[in-house]
Amino acid sequence: MDRAEKKEAVAALNEIFTKSSVVVVAHYSGLTVAQLQNLRKQMRAAGASVQVAKNRLAKIALDGTDAASIVPLLKGPTLIAYSDDPVAAPKVASAFAKDFDKFVILGGAMGKTALNPDGVKALATLPSLDELRAKIVGLIQAPATKIAQLSTAPAAKLARVFGAYANRDAA
Repeated sequence: MDRAEKKEAVAALNEIFTKSSVVVVAHYSGLTVAQLQNLRKQMRAAGASVQVAKNRLAKIALDGTDAASIVPLLKGPTLIAYSDDPVAAPKVASAFAKDFDKFVILGGAMGKTALNPDGVKALATLPSLDELRAKIVGLIQAPATKIAQLSTAPAAKLARVFGAYANRDAA
């Protein structure tokens, strides 16, 4: 890799670290190429990305960004998973780590907050942004349906009472 390619790689990594809301760092030694491709496919499906970068270049790119707290984690064969959704990358990484013991989550960063492996796993248990939106819409719609039920309930009760009196008188 010559100097110009290194500058481009550092610029690309810097852009990733500044624009991503969450970054997860993990060791991947011992995984096969097929397993890594499977991880990339799962990340892509969730709206996240995975990148293997030289640690030295990643450290240079992290300088001055919010995710600078992950610099001590960049030792050995590491990969970086990132996403705009704060839950997507940790969720896929945690699920992948459960399936493959050789994939070890070292930690990460969410904005300026440094995350240890337990913090990444805690993020993975949170519902995604779309799930939270669906819950909010459900909560907003619930009172409207209850009001509609209450407004039609008295009329239905009156109809049943009148029907009962009519049946009693007929008998």
